[in-house]
Amino acid sequence: MMERRRFALALLGASVAGCGYRVGGQADLLPARVRTIAIPAFGNITTRYRLTERLPAAIGREFITRTRYRIVADPNEADAILAGSVVNYMSAPTIFDQATGRAAGVQISVFLNLTLTDRETGNVLYQRNNFEARQRYEVSIEQREYFDESDVALDRLSREVARLVVSTVLEAF
Repeated sequence: MMERRRFALALLGASVAGCGYRVGGQADLLPARVRTIAIPAFGNITTRYRLTERLPAAIGREFITRTRYRIVADPNEADAILAGSVVNYMSAPTIFDQATGRAAGVQISVFLNLTLTDRETGNVLYQRNNFEARQRYEVSIEQREYFDESDVALDRLSREVARLVVSTVLEAF
């Protein structure tokens, strides 16, 4: 009985090893010569200007903490340039207080167009249109305790977008 289990485990291990699975976050599909990335200010066709200020900085921090790439301010000094624009921002209530009928929870969704271009060749290394990220936050129904959570939610959303963008750029999803 014990030999059958060992054989089954060995067979399972061999089949998983040859199936193409790998540990997530370990791939880096950018050309080896790309060592520096510039992330200029994002374009914005929405009314939420703060988001375009936060996103490039958050993405830059994520690249620095998770990868070998250096982030540079001047696109002329970079090997690659990550250009982006916020193309849509939506905010909608998700939870309503039964007593007052007011929103108690809100979901924000942001849609981005992103392009990572090799500065030397002009080749597009990564492109994603309508990249969507969402974040929820609660709204206090008590006016005395009201605290606008939307800025905090935008910070969380920026960090989440940064995490997703870096992962998808590196793994070409």
